[in-house]
Amino acid sequence: MSHPSSHASQRIIFLIASGLSTAGSFAGITAKGWILMDETKAPMVLALNFAALSLPTILVSGPAGVRTDRVGCERVLIQAQWALLCASLLGALSIPIFDGQAQVWMLLASTLLVGIAGAYELTARNKYCALLVDDNSELAPFLTSFSVVFNVGKLMGPLLGGLLITLAGPATALTLDAATYLFPIASVIWLLNPKTELEERSAPGKKASLRVAWRECGSTLRHVLMFTGLMCVVGFFHPGLGPLIAARELGNAPMDLAAFTSVLALGSIAGGLLLQRNSHRFCRRPSLTLAGFALVTAVAQLGMAIGGDVPFLLAMTLLIGAGTAGLLSSSNLITQVGSTQILRGRMAGLGQIAFLGGGGLSSLIAAQVTVTFGLQATFTISGTLGIVLALLEIWRRGGSVLTEVRSV
Repeated sequence: MSHPSSHASQRIIFLIASGLSTAGSFAGITAKGWILMDETKAPMVLALNFAALSLPTILVSGPAGVRTDRVGCERVLIQAQWALLCASLLGALSIPIFDGQAQVWMLLASTLLVGIAGAYELTARNKYCALLVDDNSELAPFLTSFSVVFNVGKLMGPLLGGLLITLAGPATALTLDAATYLFPIASVIWLLNPKTELEERSAPGKKASLRVAWRECGSTLRHVLMFTGLMCVVGFFHPGLGPLIAARELGNAPMDLAAFTSVLALGSIAGGLLLQRNSHRFCRRPSLTLAGFALVTAVAQLGMAIGGDVPFLLAMTLLIGAGTAGLLSSSNLITQVGSTQILRGRMAGLGQIAFLGGGGLSSLIAAQVTVTFGLQATFTISGTLGIVLALLEIWRRGGSVLTEVRSV
């Protein structure tokens, strides 16, 4: 068995490779958002782009979790990363080859394929993390470290994407996005040595199904998933409508969108750091943790509805980033730490259905509300509903405790 210090260094390698990939991904997302906004000026197209990234999780995350638990997380992780590389290259190639409506459809197709491959990558990565720790107490901090690294990449990526669009054009940003997937692929194939001999795999048949994972995970984790999904449907639309929000509040230049997205990322980093430093304590009080982060998001959305000068709006944007990052990361953390290893691939799949599927629906709903009533009304409705639901959750289940955190 590998020495504990070797696993510590491997965790650092895995985090760095994932961070580089995340920065490239958000450079590509910024480029796609700006291209679609520039080409169409249509909120629904922006919502469709985010829906193409997130809604496949409703159909794909279940099979992804089942496959991860059956054939092994390392194998699924490598396959998914190659698929992400190919899907991202499709978006990069669409810029020089197509224009107009055809280019829009190719970008949406690229996003759809990224969403499908990403569902497999995330389910496998969550279970893979448990094979790089030497003790159960290390799992929660390691999983929350991914939240911090992810959000640092989310901070740097839009700035890089906006800069590349301005200086070299969107094709360069999308090509960079594709190229960064080579880092995690190389690290998993050649640099990491996970404890695969300890991985528990489910046997073929009915016991390997998503339904069995839902039944066996327990009532507390089922409620975590349901509350997360509900709050995402209500208020997780800013990734999809980000270009529109930035254009209305800041301006239409690529760097305006980059600045808006980066402020969201700064908030996400803050939320991730708060969760990382309190990971075990936050796990024990799941409803209070989730509702607290949801309440922060909802209050900030009401602030956006009220409006104000640019510093105030950016402060609200910062809080939205912190609240949503905390909600999503803590939901993932709680469902992973609170479930047995044999269920973790499927639990990651169920988590994706909750927050990315919910976010995709939220973007479509928010886009239609924005078209009908305006962006201010969208923030007002979302913020009000979010506050009511978060306070109700705290009142009804704020004292509930996750009583059993099982071994790795």
